[in-house]
Amino acid sequence: VLDDGVIGAMSPERLGGVFAPKVDAAWYLHELTAGMDLSAFVLFSSAAGVLGNAGQANYAAANTFLDALAAHRRASGLAGKALAWGLWSAGDGMGGELSEADLRRMRQVGIEGLSVERGLELFDTAMGLDDPALVPIQLDLPTLRRTADNLPEIFRVLSQGSATGRRRREAVSKAGPALAERLAGLDADARSALVLEVVRAEAAGVLGHAGPEAIHPERAFQELGFDSLSAVEFRNQLNVVTGLRLPPTLIFDYPSPDVLTTHLLTELAPDAAGPDQVDEDEQVRRILQTIPINRLRDAGLMRSLLELGGVQAPAGADDDGEGAGGSIDELDAESLISMALDEFELDGPTAEAGS
Repeated sequence: VLDDGVIGAMSPERLGGVFAPKVDAAWYLHELTAGMDLSAFVLFSSAAGVLGNAGQANYAAANTFLDALAAHRRASGLAGKALAWGLWSAGDGMGGELSEADLRRMRQVGIEGLSVERGLELFDTAMGLDDPALVPIQLDLPTLRRTADNLPEIFRVLSQGSATGRRRREAVSKAGPALAERLAGLDADARSALVLEVVRAEAAGVLGHAGPEAIHPERAFQELGFDSLSAVEFRNQLNVVTGLRLPPTLIFDYPSPDVLTTHLLTELAPDAAGPDQVDEDEQVRRILQTIPINRLRDAGLMRSLLELGGVQAPAGADDDGEGAGGSIDELDAESLISMALDEFELDGPTAEAGS
């Protein structure tokens, strides 16, 4: 059973739902076979417990229990072996439930899918080895070596050349200060263009696009295809590139590339961020662009926005109900109010008159 989510979204219920099919079943089998002279006691766990897959804290923990149970049985003189399988390439089973984004994340760290034939070969090999816990997995070693800086710790020895890996990590760790230094020598427009390019490039990389041109500066990150896991991955990448400590809720706090760019500029070049460069009104307008009308209404803000614009808000303006789900695409308050009025099919003053 899979129930993926970031660590902050985990709950006892989500943990228990994933634990039961693995942990409870294996322990019952362990107890029910006590005293039997078993020739084999084989548990199928997952590489998620060894590597720590993003979003799978509950699943990883459940599978790690199976690995530990195999070791426990062997230490007690009983048969026991756990196989922490990697991804299988067949489209059925749990692998068939993975999204393209999930598969892309795995390929980016050098994990390939196992064919049925290869998987059975590894099973036979594992059964002939004495180790209580093994990881049958298909790895792309050239990719491991190229991405040594972002690998799970256990993979780094396989990437070969640990000294090279350390030098790479040291170089990457200096990327943030170097970026801040580059900004210091640029004018306002050039600073903004550089940071926006960094934001778009990192977003494109996380989403699997060929280049930053696929990321529209004014489109909301959620519209671009970000989910909770890719949002955290994006934040982590920007932490490395900028040298900042950005929050996990980054794309929700700053919901589009250009809004995020403005924020990053204030963090990276605070001395240069004067009134002529960071226009608060403009920033508010940009943020409003990305907020769907439905969210304004559901948050109880629609009535206040209309009244601030000089328009008498209709009864029920903040009530739940069906309405347009699009985002706010215009920069000015007049267009915002006009869209709100059109949504509720009002008769009366226009946005222009109210402003």
